[in-house]
Amino acid sequence: MKNKQYVIGLDIGTTSAKVVLFNYLGNAISEHEIEYPLSHPSPGWVEQNPDEIERAAVKAIHTVVQQSQIETEEIAAVGISAAMHSLICLDKNNNPLSPSITWADCRSVEQTEQLQQGKGIEIYLKTGTPIHPMSPLSKLIWMKENHYEPYLKAKKFVSIKEYLLLKWFGICGADYGIASASGLLNMHTLDWDEEALELAGISREQLFQPVPPTETYQELRGEIAQQMGIRNDLPFVIGSSDGPLANLGIGAISDGDIAITIGTSGAIRQMVSTPQTDHHQETFCYAFTNDMYVIGGPTNNGGIVLRWLKETLGELEMVKALEDNQDPYELLTALAKKVKPGSEGLLFLPFLNGERAPHWNANAKGSYIGLTQSHKKEHLLRAGLEGVIFNIYQIGETLERLSGTSNRLLASGGFARSPLWLQILADIFGKEVYVPESHQSSAWGAAWTALYAVGEVDSFEEIKNFIPMRNSFIPNEKNHEIYKRLYTAYKELYPSLKSHFETLSKLQKN
Repeated sequence: MKNKQYVIGLDIGTTSAKVVLFNYLGNAISEHEIEYPLSHPSPGWVEQNPDEIERAAVKAIHTVVQQSQIETEEIAAVGISAAMHSLICLDKNNNPLSPSITWADCRSVEQTEQLQQGKGIEIYLKTGTPIHPMSPLSKLIWMKENHYEPYLKAKKFVSIKEYLLLKWFGICGADYGIASASGLLNMHTLDWDEEALELAGISREQLFQPVPPTETYQELRGEIAQQMGIRNDLPFVIGSSDGPLANLGIGAISDGDIAITIGTSGAIRQMVSTPQTDHHQETFCYAFTNDMYVIGGPTNNGGIVLRWLKETLGELEMVKALEDNQDPYELLTALAKKVKPGSEGLLFLPFLNGERAPHWNANAKGSYIGLTQSHKKEHLLRAGLEGVIFNIYQIGETLERLSGTSNRLLASGGFARSPLWLQILADIFGKEVYVPESHQSSAWGAAWTALYAVGEVDSFEEIKNFIPMRNSFIPNEKNHEIYKRLYTAYKELYPSLKSHFETLSKLQKN
């Protein structure tokens, strides 16, 4: 395979399929992204059409190969990354009986609360998956208790990645990362947990065998290969979930390396060699390989906060962007940059979609605290950006309790395209922030896993030498001191408001 020069990373995200063709040095040669919608058929339900996602992935691969103008014989393999916590019910012919139910779906709030009061901590300590409506375990319990017809008829329960592999190859496994995030995998044995299966009301025969991230599939179905524009013997490597692959793709795989990824949602993560959880249940712990685990915490509210601010406050900027062919987000962040760090004492709790880490409360609400007459639109914008990072920082405190002090911050995801947001990150953490050239770190992590699986590279660790880096962001000590004082107030707001969030949630549901 020494004539191979390229590798593809396929990243199946929450709202789009992203495909990147890399050379072996980690440079993105060609990339393409195709969005797909979320549907909300009932309050709290968040679903997608799995076939629409599959078509987007196929088309994105075809587009990247076509626009790169390379021969497919030069491509070594395709590695796959996917968002966590998706769930699809399949019939005996592997056809979907249900939509793909996403991590953002909150229909199982009641079942989650009951589980938390029962065996929740015990299950969490075995699986590493916090007890939350995002988890397929909670969703399956909801299906069981509500006699959900697709659940009653299902022969298999799969993630969106497994569904694509079934359509493309007719076979698949459940990679350790995606399986871990289901809440059904015992992270200590890397096998399905019998107690969790019993709670979900399903059998291990209804799930695919857990497999390492290097599991490889070939003999792509002819019509699919033709649609993708690739040869049908091109190896597809199962990879993992987007979390550990983002850490790998950014080089955050050694002790003290912290990866911060913010796209639609966000997360802060660290790689460790053994499972790490505690009874506080503030973080997740998911397997990547049998001796590499990722610990961290996800936030529901990352780039979606900036999108909400754009849609709520950015009407003028959207019009101007359309007229002048500009990016409305750049116009909004330029406005926010005019405000001093700390937004003149204005704080924002960024819980627009409830929250996962560190509170794991689907009823949490977004809140501006400290509003005065002197605050303008630009203050609201900057406080929104700061609030997202304050929440990431609070999760980071838990990581330090579990695994020690961090010494290197690496940033990836859509927010890494915003110099202002990256400077806020550096200033709040008080640490230098390193940024790779490509913000598609999950795709590069998937691609590197594929290279390792087919023998083109010797180890996962070797990737550190093949990550083109951009500039770094140095913390401003004066700004850091301002943020330290504000954070003292920020972290006390959630417990003070929690009971009111519950009251408001009941009113909103009614």
